[in-house]
Amino acid sequence: MKKNLKKIIVGFVAVALSLVVTACGNSKTSSANKETTVKVGIIGSDDRVWNDIAKRLKKQNINVKLVKFTNYDQPNQALDAGDVDLNAYQHIYFLDNWNDAHNTDLTPIGNTVIAPLAVFSHKIKSIKELNKGDVVTLPNDATNQARALQLLETAGLITLKKGVKFPTPNDVATNKSGIKLKPLDASQTARSLDDATAAIVNNGVALDANLSYDDAIYTEKITKKSEIWVNVIAAQKKDKNNKVYKKIVAAYQNKATAKVIKDTYKGSTIPAWNYKF
Repeated sequence: MKKNLKKIIVGFVAVALSLVVTACGNSKTSSANKETTVKVGIIGSDDRVWNDIAKRLKKQNINVKLVKFTNYDQPNQALDAGDVDLNAYQHIYFLDNWNDAHNTDLTPIGNTVIAPLAVFSHKIKSIKELNKGDVVTLPNDATNQARALQLLETAGLITLKKGVKFPTPNDVATNKSGIKLKPLDASQTARSLDDATAAIVNNGVALDANLSYDDAIYTEKITKKSEIWVNVIAAQKKDKNNKVYKKIVAAYQNKATAKVIKDTYKGSTIPAWNYKF
């Protein structure tokens, strides 16, 4: 009887140990399969590209949640406050200027695209048709405004004072064309076309407004100097080596993403992670 009882106790202990080992094994599997949610701040039409990236990242148990903003300061404010984990909408020049102006240290962790500015009009067919008194709207944030003014200088409409890092309309040295410059929030430039003669519009804003680059009356030229206009994925400085965020960058810098960019933007936006300037 004692021998049988001993066998029963030994068997019970063995089963219990087996259950503990199994439970521990299931716990590791569960932990390994745990999904990580990453909030990414974007502006406008970029969700068309990011939705494809998000589908691929799902297979790596990374859930990308897109947070849309309507003006160019909001995504950096949200990133600095920790309301989003990453953002992807700005070029490196804009980010550097924003950090300087707000005493922050948001950090680029990967290049994405370069998106030339374009000039659109409902009233004229060529930028050379701009005459004295014609209103041209342009983005009013420091870097994109400077970029837009440099575009107008390249087009031969104005000249700018030398040595000014972020020129404004006050830094126009000559204006032989006689155009009137009207800075607006970047998101409003496309809407201004019903009133203004022409508008200088960022690519995402143009796409949201159904403006085709095929109809642009002038497009910014990409040169070696354009490297500062490459867009980036940005994070807080403390997260620059975050392994999950690096996987997101890798998923963006992918041939599949390049195809989606090409199909979505019809040549108005160019993959820049391997671009040779």
